[in-house]
Amino acid sequence: MAAPKKGRRPTGAQGRPGRALAIILIAMVALTAGMFLTKQTTPRLGIDLAGGTSITLKAKSEPGKPDAINETNMTTAVGIIERRVNGLGVSEAEVQTQGRDHIIVNIPKGTNEKQAREQVGTTAQLYFRPVLAFADGAPAAPEGTPSPSTSSSGAPKAEGSGKPGAPASPSSSATSQGRVLSEALKAPAATATPSPSASESKKADDNKAPAPTPAPSGVEAAAADLQAKFAALDCTNEAQRAAAGKGAKPEDATLACGKRGNTWGKWILGPAGVAGTDVKDAKGVIDSQRGQWIVTMQFTDKGADKFAKITGELATKQMPQNQFAIVLDGEVVSDPSVSQALTGGNAEISGGFTQQSAQDLGNMLSYGALPLSFSEDSVTTVTAALGGEQLKAGLIAGAIGLILVVIYLLVYYRGLAFIAIVSLLVSAILTYSIMALLGKGIGFALNLPAVCGAIVAIGITADSFIVYFERIRDEIRDGRTLRPAVERAWPRARRTILVSDFVSFLAAAVLFIVTVGKVQGFAFTLGLTTVLDVVVVFLFTKPVMTLMARTKFFSSGHPWSGLDPKRLGAKPPLRRSRRTGSGSVTAPVDAKEA
Repeated sequence: MAAPKKGRRPTGAQGRPGRALAIILIAMVALTAGMFLTKQTTPRLGIDLAGGTSITLKAKSEPGKPDAINETNMTTAVGIIERRVNGLGVSEAEVQTQGRDHIIVNIPKGTNEKQAREQVGTTAQLYFRPVLAFADGAPAAPEGTPSPSTSSSGAPKAEGSGKPGAPASPSSSATSQGRVLSEALKAPAATATPSPSASESKKADDNKAPAPTPAPSGVEAAAADLQAKFAALDCTNEAQRAAAGKGAKPEDATLACGKRGNTWGKWILGPAGVAGTDVKDAKGVIDSQRGQWIVTMQFTDKGADKFAKITGELATKQMPQNQFAIVLDGEVVSDPSVSQALTGGNAEISGGFTQQSAQDLGNMLSYGALPLSFSEDSVTTVTAALGGEQLKAGLIAGAIGLILVVIYLLVYYRGLAFIAIVSLLVSAILTYSIMALLGKGIGFALNLPAVCGAIVAIGITADSFIVYFERIRDEIRDGRTLRPAVERAWPRARRTILVSDFVSFLAAAVLFIVTVGKVQGFAFTLGLTTVLDVVVVFLFTKPVMTLMARTKFFSSGHPWSGLDPKRLGAKPPLRRSRRTGSGSVTAPVDAKEA
């Protein structure tokens, strides 16, 4: 038989267990330190455990669209509202339909609960409309008193458009506003009246009939009516704010209220040029070059064409007609100005944003457009009393299950149970710390199904230990000593553990994708703990087993080690014979295991 090549590492090499243990120890210390540094030492709880707010929304029929309230539109609205609320970091919010025309929104108690409730209460359509006129929110002063200023200097601007235009002069005259409104409402161009001839003048003098005053056209009458309503509108009054522009169609000019800083303003807005459904993505980000918060927007292909058209038209006008208003549920949330057409499907809005206002506007633009209008039917506070009792019962059940697993390990595996219990403790520390940090990082909230997923994970993790321990025992039964048995058993056990955990993770991923609400919490926790099972087995259980195999207690096969060859029914050691010169056979010699 050829001798093995020198310098070649034998199969089943023990590796460096200390390095793997150092990695997982550093990870545990880092995660624990992260909890204390972020002051997030406990996981966030879902509405069933911590309580929160339940909002009932009722869909309203749109004028001329009696069939708009249908299953498709309701399902679309549920998805958008859920993304909107969760986009604020209020994860585990439940959004579901009830009956034909109601949506229930359950918001867990948390730091963003109030903000989420405010945005859920403004759930209808989002439009980009050209600005025709702007004034302070109070009604116009009586005739003979100074008019309020319509300065638009506080408006943000759409980037790519250069600097915002000069502020508008004090309030435009009624004639100027009427002309702008008439043009926006597509009034026919005025035709010049020909000068009468001398004979015609004489006939007119003879008849002495006064020239009739031309009746205003329908468009001019509508413009005058809108102008009068604009002058009388008081946006500091909550009832008038709610009524402003109510029922206006996208193709109609309308009135709207909104806030600029801490004061209310009012607008006359033209027909919608771009709908919220044309926005593909939007978010508030920090501009590193200028050190200020901006809102970036990305449009769909059709939306990009519409946005390029409306900005191209506005760029040729003066303030405030070179602005477009972003209108959510009839309220102006921003009115940036432009001075050139914004093409390419991307734009950014800058000008006086804080981090919160930029992120709020980005969230509205991303998730604000719904196929239906909704009214807030009821708002109730949910207590956590029932959920607390269920959590207590679940934790008791989990504790009983854990105790039974520990008893089984102690009885059947004896000393090996110590390694399994410490591994479970390491897995619990990693799971808890990661859940606590995810509450701060992505808004993960722990609910009852998620607790169930964590309890199920105890069995998954224990199963991995059992697979490895049984492989070691098989090697000992074949007559090998402990140290080579530990190393030879690992490749076979590793394959089985990876396949088993892959199946569990795949099931959790599919469940997370195809379900909604609380079931996703179960799937997420199950997937997380399955990944951590692989980490713990590879970086902790296997290295610790390698180190324990070097101790006398385990290597000598102590009866309480769980690896006693006699109790396992081990075969005699593999032997080989050596012939003497006379051909007789000497005493057997134990073969060395690789």
